[in-house]
Amino acid sequence: MCGICGFTGAPEREALRRMSSAITHRGPDDAGHWDAPDVSLGMRRLAIVDLETGQQPVFNEDGAIGVVFNGEIYNHAELRTELVAAGHQFRSHHSDTEVLVHLYEEFGDDFLHRLNGMFAIALWDKRRQKLLIARDRAGVKPLYFGVFAGRLLFASEIKSLLAHPSVERRPNYRALYHYFSFKNIPAPWSAFDGIEQLRPGERAIYEQGILRREQWWTLRFAEDPAIDEQTAAERIRALLEDSVRLRMEADVPFGAYLSGGVDSSSVVALMSRIGGYRVKTFSLVYADDFHNKAADQVFAREVARQYDTDHHEFVLTHQDVVDSLDAVLGAFDEPFSGVTSTYFVTRLISQHVKVALSGDGADELFGSYLAHRLAQPLHHFPRLRNRLSTLSTKEQGLLQPFLERPEYLAEMEARGDEIKRRASLYLFSDLDKQALLSDKMLALCSGESTERWIGDVYSSSGTDDPLNRALNCDFRLLLPDQVLAFVDRLSMAHSVEVRPPFLDYRLMEFAATLPGSMKIKNGRSKHILKEAVRGLIPDGVIDRPKEGFILPIDNWLLSELRCLVEEVLSPERLALHGLIRWEEVKKILDAHYSRTANYGARIWNLMMFQRWWETYF
Repeated sequence: MCGICGFTGAPEREALRRMSSAITHRGPDDAGHWDAPDVSLGMRRLAIVDLETGQQPVFNEDGAIGVVFNGEIYNHAELRTELVAAGHQFRSHHSDTEVLVHLYEEFGDDFLHRLNGMFAIALWDKRRQKLLIARDRAGVKPLYFGVFAGRLLFASEIKSLLAHPSVERRPNYRALYHYFSFKNIPAPWSAFDGIEQLRPGERAIYEQGILRREQWWTLRFAEDPAIDEQTAAERIRALLEDSVRLRMEADVPFGAYLSGGVDSSSVVALMSRIGGYRVKTFSLVYADDFHNKAADQVFAREVARQYDTDHHEFVLTHQDVVDSLDAVLGAFDEPFSGVTSTYFVTRLISQHVKVALSGDGADELFGSYLAHRLAQPLHHFPRLRNRLSTLSTKEQGLLQPFLERPEYLAEMEARGDEIKRRASLYLFSDLDKQALLSDKMLALCSGESTERWIGDVYSSSGTDDPLNRALNCDFRLLLPDQVLAFVDRLSMAHSVEVRPPFLDYRLMEFAATLPGSMKIKNGRSKHILKEAVRGLIPDGVIDRPKEGFILPIDNWLLSELRCLVEEVLSPERLALHGLIRWEEVKKILDAHYSRTANYGARIWNLMMFQRWWETYF
C-alpha cells in the first residue's frame, strides 16, 4: 500500500521529506508529512483502497492518536462495524488505516491481535508521548529502525533511514557473516551498524527515551492428533478460499502470479471462482530452456486456459539479469543472493495492475524444500546409516536424495546432531567461512556462529515432529528474511502490492496443528494441501515437481555471465574491502568452471556481496 518513515524528537522537516522521497517507489500516488514537537511521521501512498480519503497520517477524533501504516487490513470492515457500535466516530468511508487508531483506543497495545492483514505500523500516542511500531505476524511487510542521536528513527526500507543526517553508513560485520550462509541478512539485524529490523510478529515501544521490544505473536507448532486427513483437507480448502476472498478487495484492478505450480494455480483458480470475471495472470519464461524450465510455461498456460485468464508472460534472458543488477541491489540496500526473478515478473505486472495475489508461504507451511524432504531421513540417519543395504523400498525412497548424491552421505557422516546436519544444507557452513573469510573479517565477527543461530531457532519450535521442526526453522528464517523480502522489495520497486493468501494467520495457525506425516507423505511434498485443492486445479499441476520462478544462474555463470563474474570477483576488487580470501574464491570458480562441482549459488552469493559493497562503501 505504501512506505512509511518518521522519528521522535524535534521536527526536521527537510530530513523527513528526504526520508519520504527515498521510498517514493513504494507509493508514487501521494505523500503525507506531519510533525509535532516530539514526533514526525511521513508516508508515501500507493492508492488501492479508499482512493479519495485514504491519505495518511490518520488521527482519532481529538487528534491525540495518529498512525502511518503500510499494508492492508483485510477485516477492517468487520472491525469498523464493531468500533462504531462502541461509539467511535469515523471520518472516512472505508479506510482500513482509520480503523487502527480507534482499535488502539479500544484495546491499547493488544489491538494488533485483532488484525487480519499484512502491515507495518507506526502509531503515536500524544498523551503518553509513546511511539509504537509493529510488524505483521508473518513478516510480509518490512520495518527497520534505530536509535540515533537520542531519537528513534523508523522506515519501511533502509534507504529511507540512510537519508536522515544522523545515520552514519557503517557495515555490520556480524550480520554480514551470516549472509554467506543464508543468502540474506537475518532479522533482527541489517547490513548496517545501528539499523535493525523488527522480527515478524514483533512490536517496539519507545517511551520516555526507553526502547522496549516485545514478541506479540508467534506461530506455535502443536500437533492435534484428533484431526484426520479428510477434515484437515476440507479445513485448508475453506480457509484458503476465505483468505483469497478477503484479499480480492481493492478499488483498483488486480491480478495474480502464475508459475504453473500447485500454490499459485490454486490461488488463481479460487480468484476465478470468487470473482466471476477474467483474472489477469502473469508468468516468467526463459529465452533458453535450462533445466526443462519450459514445463513451467506449459503448466501455467494450462491453468490459464482452464480458467480463461488474461495471461501475460515475460521472456527473460541473461542480459535482463545483467542490466538489472544495480536496480536489484538498490531495491534491497543489502547483499542478497536469493531469488530475484520477481523483479522481472512484477515489471510486467506493473504495466497492467497495482495489486497481485501470490502463492508465497505454502512451501514453509506444508513442506516442499530439500530440507523438508530430508527432515525425517536426517532425524533417523544415525540409526539407518549402517543399514542402507537392508532398507525397504519405502525407506529407500525417503533416502533417495542421499542415494543420488553420495556427497550428502559423506557430509552427514561427518556431522553429529540434527542441528549440525541441518546447518550443513546452507550455502557456506561455519567451517567453510573459516576458510573463505579473511583474518580481518573473522576478527570483526569473532564468536558468531550460523550453526548456533539455527540451533536456537530449532529449539524454539516446541515440537518433536522432525518435519515441523524444519518448517518452523524456515518459517522464522527463510520465509521472512528471504522469500517475503524479495517479494516486497522487488514488487514495490515497480509500485506493485503483493498479497499472499497462504499467510492468513488462521491458515498458518491451522497448518501448525497438523503432523508432518500429513504434509510430506510417502515422499510426496505438500500432500495435505494437494488433497485440499484436488478437483480445483488440473491433476497434472498437482502432481508435477515443484519449480517456481528460479533463475538458471548456474548455467549462465558457465557461459554468458562468466566474464562479468571474473571482472567483479577479481583480486583487485576483492582487495577493496579485504574481507574475502581471493585464493578461496579462485578455488570455487575453478571447480565450477571445470564442472567438478556446482558452485553457482556460491559464486552468485559472492558476486552480489561484492557489488553491494562497492555500491554502498
